[in-house]
Amino acid sequence: MGFQKKEHEFLKEIGLGSENLGGHVNGEWKASGPIISTVNPSNNQKIAEVKEVSIEDYEEGLRACSEAAKTWMSVPAPKRGEIVRQIGDAFRAKLDHLGRLVSLEMGKILPEGIGEVQEVIDMCDYCVGLSRQLNGSIIPSERPNHMMFEVWNPLGIVGVITAFNFPCAVLGWNACIALVCGNCVVWKGAPTTPLVGLMVQQTVNKRFGKCLLELSGNNAIVVMDDADISLAVRSILFAAVGTAGQRCTTCRRLFLHESIYQNVLDQLVGVFKQVKVGDPLENGTLVGPLHTRASRENFEKGISVIKSEACILCFGGKILTGGSVIESDGNFVHPTIVEISPSASVVKEELFAPVLYVMKIQSLEEAINLNNSVPQGLSSSIFTRRPEAIFKWIGPHGSDCGIVNVNIPTNGAEIGGAFGGEKATGGGREAGSDSWKQYMRRSTW
Repeated sequence: MGFQKKEHEFLKEIGLGSENLGGHVNGEWKASGPIISTVNPSNNQKIAEVKEVSIEDYEEGLRACSEAAKTWMSVPAPKRGEIVRQIGDAFRAKLDHLGRLVSLEMGKILPEGIGEVQEVIDMCDYCVGLSRQLNGSIIPSERPNHMMFEVWNPLGIVGVITAFNFPCAVLGWNACIALVCGNCVVWKGAPTTPLVGLMVQQTVNKRFGKCLLELSGNNAIVVMDDADISLAVRSILFAAVGTAGQRCTTCRRLFLHESIYQNVLDQLVGVFKQVKVGDPLENGTLVGPLHTRASRENFEKGISVIKSEACILCFGGKILTGGSVIESDGNFVHPTIVEISPSASVVKEELFAPVLYVMKIQSLEEAINLNNSVPQGLSSSIFTRRPEAIFKWIGPHGSDCGIVNVNIPTNGAEIGGAFGGEKATGGGREAGSDSWKQYMRRSTW
């Protein structure tokens, strides 16, 4: 078993064995459900086994949460913040080991794995300060000798479902704020992960519950004729191939102004060919494997669709580099650049792999229209030096995404700002700004 390998000895330092209980219920590790295996996507060898919780375990956990919530809601918010600070310190003590585990199990390169755990630590620090700032408004009353004010109270129990690509950070965004806001948290991680968004929203709406969704992103970068080309090329590269294209904020569509189109495209093809694809735990690797065999198969199917649309529908598209899997025991693929028409239907879909669609534009207005033409609305970016272009891009007639960047890539986010998108992305917001209000209920007094 992979757990016995010398390079996996660090797993013992974080309490993992060859067999693990997958649930923490009412203060103890327990699980009585089926057994699943966790697999290293670099070689598809088993790392360890996890016993999942059963329905009965889940119900027991919910009953415990319901009882605990009565006490936790009454704990003063700054004291809740102190406990979240201690959670952050526990992560800080095991930062390197946990980051290595993320890279081993998910497939992202080691600096990304460690960076993801650091995000949880940062979120804990953020929530310590937030615990003293859960403020309501004082509102003038129209009645004499009266006043109105807002009070924010906990919801009670918050459920968090996270996907495979950020197994640690997204839990941190949601759980830390939920805890500071006075809620108990029930967390379901991804066994590898089906996306569950629409079904979750429909189910929760039936009982008039609150729902925060962060779903797909079909993110675009626009490069205008006055852009800093070297800055743009570096940014596009990591935005497109970072995490092997498995971020919700990955750049999937690239709109290049016709006057700089060939220059940028030639440079991109050159750097894509130089990207080191391989073991994410090795120094110098920029692109690790796709997460599962199924992900690799989806990449192959996507490439087939791209080729058929380009040829049969006369969209003039062609694969400029990549477009194939790397023959190995792992789930490695070549980072791919596709020159294609924005009219191709495949461009409006999210292929969760390092595939970049490149298209030519003549104006900022055309770029904005194309950016906004897809169902998703998560992240977007423009590279330009012109203030008037910047202000149009971030204004009401600009990008319709929840995250609107200027001269930086689409991927990544800072915890101080609310993270999320519009349209089919879900409309919810996580992490910073005033997103904490989604984890509480408001009373006007």
